[in-house]
Amino acid sequence: MSSRVDVSIERRDDGGDAGGRRHPNTCPVCASHYREDELEAALWVCAHCGHHFPMRARARIAHLADAGTFVEEATDVRSDDPLSFFDLRPYTERIAEAELATGLGEAMLIGQAAIGGSACALAVMDFAFMGGSMGSAVGEKFCRACESAVERAVPLVAVTASGGARMQEGILSLMQMPKTVAAVADLHDARCALVTVMAHPTTAGVLASFASLGDVVVAEPGALLSFTGPRVVQQTTRERLPEDFGRAESNYDFGHVDAVVPRAELRAYVARVLRLFADAG
Repeated sequence: MSSRVDVSIERRDDGGDAGGRRHPNTCPVCASHYREDELEAALWVCAHCGHHFPMRARARIAHLADAGTFVEEATDVRSDDPLSFFDLRPYTERIAEAELATGLGEAMLIGQAAIGGSACALAVMDFAFMGGSMGSAVGEKFCRACESAVERAVPLVAVTASGGARMQEGILSLMQMPKTVAAVADLHDARCALVTVMAHPTTAGVLASFASLGDVVVAEPGALLSFTGPRVVQQTTRERLPEDFGRAESNYDFGHVDAVVPRAELRAYVARVLRLFADAG
């Protein structure tokens, strides 16, 4: 099993267009340009420097799960607008825009699957849906994934990518933290394991709740794993932070994650972990 990889977290400013906008297929580290099919074939990892681009939830499931084994669940769970929230635009409009842009009903997909021949439940977040923010629907879907794992007596594999709680739902969003923690407690009471894969970024309410409670916690190289981003921390404390503050490698050094695993090795790593849990009974 790989325990650590070295990856640069420096971000370059070149590679943008005349208006300062960067093409999404331009590597922010080395400024290499890729076609969509090239990135897809490389699992959205830069071939030159190893930078891990964001990976959409369905692509992530296709990579991790054995072919034809994923069966999606809780497709009817959708966000509501309990507070009739309005900032620059109505919350309902933002949800509709996210659904149209991503083809997803929410920022998390859950379902039954198998990885390397081992049955499991999957809960995969998609940062493209409103920053992977955790509102009531995301919390409910994660809890249902825990319940599904308990019913089938299988481990749950959760892949996280989130900016934290969804502000448009106020306290209802914050309540998803204890709700998901309780769901993990029920999972463990049933002697079912939780394997957490933290992708970039995993922050705030998601990091502070179920993401950190895995029996095995791994991260992708260079992922930001921090309750608050380094810029906010630096402005608040007025102290200079280490260059690798909050990154996966730093979290590994301090024992917050069990391994930093490159995406190309992730499926084999998770499959081995699931086999170990199965052998342990």
